[in-house]
Formats: sequence, structure tokens, C-alpha cells
Amino acid sequence: MPGGEGKQLRVASAREAAARAAAGDRIGETEALALLMSGDLIGVGRAAAALRQRRAPADRVTFVIDRNINYTNYCVCGCDFCAFHRRPGSGDGFLLSRREIFDKIEEAIALGGTGIMMQGGLHPQLDINYFCSLFRAIKQNYPIYIHSLSPPEIYHIAKVSRIPVMEALARLKEAGLDSLPGGGAEILVDEVRRRISPGKIMSGAWLDVMRAAHQAGLKGTATMMFGGVETFADRIEHMRRVRELQDETGGFTAFIPWTFQDERTRLKGQASSSGVDYLMTVAVSRIYLDNIANIQASWVTQGLKVAQISLAFGANDMGSTMIEENVVAAAGVSHQAGKEELVHAIRAAGMQPVQRDNAYNLVDFC
Repeated sequence: MPGGEGKQLRVASAREAAARAAAGDRIGETEALALLMSGDLIGVGRAAAALRQRRAPADRVTFVIDRNINYTNYCVCGCDFCAFHRRPGSGDGFLLSRREIFDKIEEAIALGGTGIMMQGGLHPQLDINYFCSLFRAIKQNYPIYIHSLSPPEIYHIAKVSRIPVMEALARLKEAGLDSLPGGGAEILVDEVRRRISPGKIMSGAWLDVMRAAHQAGLKGTATMMFGGVETFADRIEHMRRVRELQDETGGFTAFIPWTFQDERTRLKGQASSSGVDYLMTVAVSRIYLDNIANIQASWVTQGLKVAQISLAFGANDMGSTMIEENVVAAAGVSHQAGKEELVHAIRAAGMQPVQRDNAYNLVDFC
């Protein structure tokens, strides 16, 4: 089939899928893939914007003031896409002291922060007792929301402690853990994971940890790191698995697609995502993930301008002020934005900025 005719058919198929979604119908994987591959950025974006207005308050864009605390960069995984990790025993990594963690929390609270997100490498010696003791001490000393420990970390903590994942989650919740970030998802296709993170848990285990967390009353976010070695079909498969789990548990508060940053990693030269690709993926996630209320823009990887544009392509949340960010920065990308910058960007897009907490409860209309 000539290229021009093939493109016309793809666009026509995508427009039909977008029209069905706009009418309230749930689209399938084939239709979502047609949207992603159509090249019709404006048409797909328009459909996503219409659905955003239906599923979230039309003029509101939320954000949270919190701090990302990377408590250690020692990690037994050594993922190819990660420039942050250091091998245990190498001597050039770090493990924050409790005092250092407390100092970071106090600084976050002084800046108006309502929560912390603690994530780190898979340290071979940090067990369930370490984290339970730490979380109890945090809650005893500070009125702060603990949105921490991704599924790979939970799985690793349970393994090091020789206890079931469900027991680890129950003990962490009792100690003060409030919700889970969706880190470590990358692409939930095992073929892709074996190429970029063979030492990390596979897709089924990631989903099982999130399922168990939801069953334990711990909600969380779902992420997708794209623009590396995956195909468009892999991205849709990732979304399908997230959507199916959300149908089952209803435990995801947001979906956060963000682009792989390859500088200073062993996959340097393999990043393949542009700003247009990012916006298209955000829009398709809004259309396909009809059971997740919040789609988060990634200004940390895209910068404020592209993140601001994504608000017209289905995103309704600008994420965190990210008082501190080390993992993406380690890969050579550094964007910064405080509360004033996020509020200005949201207002400039013609929308109402609203501060929230990590559970998506509204805190303040700015």
C-alpha cells in the first residue's frame, strides 16, 4: 500500500477511535495503537482535551509541594538506563543518616511541603525493621505524608527480610507509610525489561506488589518510562496492564508518563522520544486510561514549556515542585520549578492552579 494511502487510513482509524472515546465508549488496544501511530497530534490532542474536561474539573490543574528524598544510591540492580546507582561495596555511594533525612523533611515543611517521597536503590542490608523504625520516627516528629517505596523496593525489602510482600506492606502501613509511588514500572513488558533492567522485578511482580498494596489500603501512582528501546505496541501493552489492574482494585490515583533520559547511562544514544511523541503519548493515555482520573505532566523531564502544553493534551496535574531531584539529574537533565513557577505556568495556560496533597486532596486554591 502506498505510504500516503496508508497514512490516510491510519488517521481515519484514529479519528474513529477518538470519536468513540469522546462518545463515552471504551476503546481497545488496537484502537489505542492506531491513535498513537496516527501522527494526527492535533486531532488526538483535541479528543484528549475533551475527555480531560469530562473526567476532571475543567479549569483546575493540581500540583503538590513535596520533597523527593533519595535515601541511598547503593543498588544491587544496576539497570542500564540508570546513572544514579552505585554498586554496594564500591565506596562511592551514600546512605543518608536519620538526621540528614530529618533535616530534609524540616526544610520541606518550611517551604510549605505536605509530603515526602522516599525512593532509593535496592540496598542489600536495609530490611523491614529499618524502614518501620524510620517511618515511625518521622510520624512521631513531623506532620508529613509519606508517599514512598516503589514496588521494586517493597519486593526487595520483603526478600531481604524473608517475609511475604503482604506482611511487609502491612507492617510499613502500620509504621506510617501512606501510599506508594509507581517507580520501577519502566515498561511492563518483560522482553523490554530484560533488555534494560534484567536485575529488577519483572512486570508480573510489579503488578502483584501494587495489587497487594491496594488490597492493604495503600493507594499509589502508576508510571511509564518510554522513549527507549520499546515499541509503540509495548507502550499500549503497558497501559493495558495498568488499566486492567485499575479495573480490579481502583487503587491508582494517577498515571505519570515520562521520557527516558539517556545521557550518562549505558543506553546512551538510544533515547528516541521527541516533544511531539511525548504529547501524543500523554493524549493517548488520557483517552485509553478511562478509569484513572489524573494524568500527570512531567516537567522534570520535558521542562515547563512542554509540560504546560501537555495541559491541552489531556494532562490535569503538574506533579510536584520536586524540592530535590537526583535520579533524572544524574542522567544529565535538570529542570527546576518551585510553587511560583508552577502557578505561573498553569495560569498562563488559562487554568486554575490548585495545591493538593499526595492523596489528591485539595489543599489550597492559588
